[in-house]
Amino acid sequence: MKNKEVPNLVKDLRNKLGLTQEQFAQKVGVTFSTINNWEKGTRTPHPFLFQRLIEIAEEAGLQNLDNIKRAKIR
Repeated sequence: MKNKEVPNLVKDLRNKLGLTQEQFAQKVGVTFSTINNWEKGTRTPHPFLFQRLIEIAEEAGLQNLDNIKRAKIR
């Protein structure tokens, strides 16, 4: 998946929830370094983890997810 909005989604969602990268990693089910890489844009989530992020974002009431939902996951 190539989407410049993913790092912003991860960081905005984590900040909205008031979590550290480590705490957010536990919530998503990944390691701290994975969250760090997603936020820096050096790596992107696997499709099933991308879907998990969308679910968490919707539960948290994050707005403007339409562009991210339309992202092509390859």
